[in-house]
Amino acid sequence: MVDVGDGHRIYVEQCGNPDGKPVVVLHGGPGGGCSPAMRRYFDPAVWRIILFDQRGCGRSRPHAAVEANTTWHLVADMEQIREMLGIDRWALFGGSWGATLALIYAQTHPERAAALILRGVFLMTEPELHWFYGGGAGQFWPELWERFVSMIPEAERDDLIAAYHRRLFSGDGGVELRHARVWAAWENALASIDNDGPLGEGPAEYARAFARLENHYFHNRGFLAPGQGILERMDRIARIPGLIVQGRYDMICPPAGAHRLASLWPAVTLRMIPRAGHALSEPGISAELVRATDALGRGNDGPIFG
Repeated sequence: MVDVGDGHRIYVEQCGNPDGKPVVVLHGGPGGGCSPAMRRYFDPAVWRIILFDQRGCGRSRPHAAVEANTTWHLVADMEQIREMLGIDRWALFGGSWGATLALIYAQTHPERAAALILRGVFLMTEPELHWFYGGGAGQFWPELWERFVSMIPEAERDDLIAAYHRRLFSGDGGVELRHARVWAAWENALASIDNDGPLGEGPAEYARAFARLENHYFHNRGFLAPGQGILERMDRIARIPGLIVQGRYDMICPPAGAHRLASLWPAVTLRMIPRAGHALSEPGISAELVRATDALGRGNDGPIFG
């Protein structure tokens, strides 16, 4: 556990080769937490793998806390981890919100980013939030969308993120948990192309942290001020090599975002995976990510991901 200040302690772990190429793995959400399965995308003989649970989630404490918990706190936490471990430059590996954080970190500290491997790109833009919480994805999953919307009175349905925010931070434990479960279930059900309905309820502790943190970040639009949008600062990472692995049928983060990002990034390769959704566990996505980490680990000549 690493004390990062502001009353937060975050869980950090290392595995693989202590003298290997360093890579930091950024989990999704916000609020998802890292898992042992995330180590499996790297050859442990080649890579020095660093994983951490972002503020408020997983094994970090205090759990589900949103005080002093913004994108910029997380970027500072990453710098503290890097300095603590004596790493000069590292690769960044992340999907969904993890891709968001990887991009923002790299744009803030381009001299520290050796390469980026991203999956299911999310750019923290208003159209993306409107797609998922304004009814776009609901056109494909009407029965699940109806359940998500039904938790909110009709008078408040013009802004479901704000409506859920009022309930997830109501101070009533029962109300918070009930809405947290529905919030988490809406996203989890749409993650994989093979899902065909609700997946059942996860642990209450996980649902509460995931829903509160994700809603907190989305309610505050990622804490990005004017001029801090990812697409506005692509010149900062134009020469850093990158790979985007995107599911063609990603219902959570539609491919348009990945396509737009790639159009502004000369050093990136975009791999669109047919018959794949959003999840890290999609077979086509997993295979492409492993190929990418193997290629980057070998340090072959020419375009790393070409």
